[in-house]
Amino acid sequence: MEAAPKEENSGDEQHQVAEDSQLFETEDVESQKTVLIVYAHQSMGSFNEALRDIAAKELSMQGYRIIVSDLYAMNFKANSTQDDIIGDLKNPELFQYGEETMHAWKEGRLSEDIVAEQRKVEEAELIIFQFPLYWFSVPAIMKGWMDRVLTQGFAFSLEKMYNNGIFKNKKAMLSFTTGATESMFRPDGINGDINVALWPLQSLNPIPPPHPPPPRMALCTSVDSRSLLLRFSGVRLIALLQFELQCSKSGVCGSKDCWLRSL
Repeated sequence: MEAAPKEENSGDEQHQVAEDSQLFETEDVESQKTVLIVYAHQSMGSFNEALRDIAAKELSMQGYRIIVSDLYAMNFKANSTQDDIIGDLKNPELFQYGEETMHAWKEGRLSEDIVAEQRKVEEAELIIFQFPLYWFSVPAIMKGWMDRVLTQGFAFSLEKMYNNGIFKNKKAMLSFTTGATESMFRPDGINGDINVALWPLQSLNPIPPPHPPPPRMALCTSVDSRSLLLRFSGVRLIALLQFELQCSKSGVCGSKDCWLRSL
């Protein structure tokens, strides 16, 4: 999908170079629902960037407040080290990242970049992860975001995870490209079932184990097919949100039929 030629955009389809963190707002911010898009792609003009922009556009039109964390533009630090902790360690003789960051979160001693992202997570009702699939998972910079931002205590605890998680009332969505045909990710395909490939990612704390429908995949070989896929992506996103709203009203959210997963 990444090999598709770049199409010329005009009018309201034009987008600016992503800054470290973009904020798309409409007038009445306090009454709006907020969506955080965690975005990981190096290239301007990529299909992932176009998917990010169409999501921001469609959701803004639905009245959502959109926050974008562009991890590469931010030069977000992926590696988890003791530099993430301000002040002395609890156990300097044996550094345990999970334990130390949990204590640092409780005491307000996490590094500024982690705190900034945690605030975005707190504000958002929906988090969309937009990325290219690298070795059946997210790019390293996005995995680093998950490792560093979703710290124990803040995002989960041993008592509060999955369906009983701290963020059980929030929703998450994976939006990604594969660079492969749909047939390659079928149960009998060369890459195996996409649901199996995604299981470890979607089963990460604090995200409960999901059973999502297979993503729709296609190779982007022309400007026309790229535009068609982008239009389809926008329509499908709104349909998913409407489906989730129906789930919430019916009280069955969190079931295996729900496409937006609870955090």
